[in-house]
Amino acid sequence: MTTTNLPRVGADDPERRTWLLATGAAGGVAAIATAVPFVSSFAPSERAKAQGASVEVELGDIAPGGMKTVEWRGKPVWIQRRTAEMIAALNGQEAALADPDSARDGLPEALRNPGRSMKPEFFVAIGICTHLGCSPSAVSQGSGNPSVGADWHGGFFCPCHGSTFDLAGGVFKNKPAPTNLEIPPHRFVGETRLVIGESQSG
Repeated sequence: MTTTNLPRVGADDPERRTWLLATGAAGGVAAIATAVPFVSSFAPSERAKAQGASVEVELGDIAPGGMKTVEWRGKPVWIQRRTAEMIAALNGQEAALADPDSARDGLPEALRNPGRSMKPEFFVAIGICTHLGCSPSAVSQGSGNPSVGADWHGGFFCPCHGSTFDLAGGVFKNKPAPTNLEIPPHRFVGETRLVIGESQSG
């Protein structure tokens, strides 16, 4: 039997060593490229984290009668600092409201009061009309706005379809909005800070 002596390609062959190194490096890069998206798919995105995160708000810079708007879960949240006159204006309007006791809201007991708030001075609500999702505007007493009527005591007016809400977000009767403005979960941290997205109980 005739044997042909082929040149042996050993481990010390420079060409073979270069080929092995190149193949190994390419395989490693491919493995990392595959693993990175796989691992990162388990981590929540920044947007997802932001949508569920609570928001802390400074209250000290809100002037009496003024309002601050912040974003929580992609929604505008109003924080209004009511004056003594605004709080007093809430009394005596119950008969004009569609749901004065917030029976349809599912509010916690701490918010079932004329001001729909934990502290009478601060009103916190999601600034979206419960009819079709428009954004109402704050309209003060004596503003002269013909859309709210002469006996207006202050509150919120939705220009889309004419729904009106009092200074506690209570919807008036015979308006398109079916329910009061939504109150988000929130809690106070001392006298000057508010956390939106967490209830007072934690």
